[in-house]
Amino acid sequence: MSAQRLVSLHNISKTYPNGVTALENINLDVCAGETLTLLGPSGCGKSTILRLLEGLAQPSGGEIFWHDEQIKNNLGAVFQEATLMPWATVFDNVYLPLRLKGHSRINAKAAVEESLENVGLSHFAQALPRELSGGMKMRCAIARALVTKPSLILMDEPFAALDEVTRFRLNDDLLRLKEKLKATIIFVTHSVFESVFISTRIVVMSKMQGAIVEDFQVDSTIQRDENFRLSPRFNELSRQASTALNHAMHLSPRELML
Repeated sequence: MSAQRLVSLHNISKTYPNGVTALENINLDVCAGETLTLLGPSGCGKSTILRLLEGLAQPSGGEIFWHDEQIKNNLGAVFQEATLMPWATVFDNVYLPLRLKGHSRINAKAAVEESLENVGLSHFAQALPRELSGGMKMRCAIARALVTKPSLILMDEPFAALDEVTRFRLNDDLLRLKEKLKATIIFVTHSVFESVFISTRIVVMSKMQGAIVEDFQVDSTIQRDENFRLSPRFNELSRQASTALNHAMHLSPRELML
């Protein structure tokens, strides 16, 4: 039995007012339970896909089809920057999505506390963003994205600015949270190694017109831990992803049309 599709992109194109074509004729199905990583060079349209799914931009052509409207109306999103309100406590930053949905602070308290516990920030609920490390700020942003318990989480290079140790730790935490919440993730990254570690599926995109040049599965039964990072299988998958990325970066317009 095929996996349940959550959202499908049919012949999606996006051309900006300045004439730049970010995407052209993109076809992509996102299925329940995936960690689908969009891997590609800067300017290939990875973030544009997330913006279209969030409704922050509209496609120039094609159709985005949501197989369940409830998923569309309760997305979680994490950006490259934590984008926390500097004047608000960690609690109030995480509370924000529920406040915007009309939930009172009292009624939202349990959900906010649960979300903070999930990311290890229970003891920092009353801290201000300036009192947090970079990794803690990103944990707060993740807690905010998860507080409404979305089925689909969009993550746009959330760990790119962090040191490698913190990045590894948050990769581990993300996979733990995904399993606990039974969520689906679309993750944007430039990092081959990050994509291989967290993904069940990797979609490699070309800088030319945002074309998808390779789409391959990563065995979801693999135990994602430090042993995996050091394993021959990880090296093999990293080589596959790296080769695909290198190919994507050097494709000519003519080759994309073939």
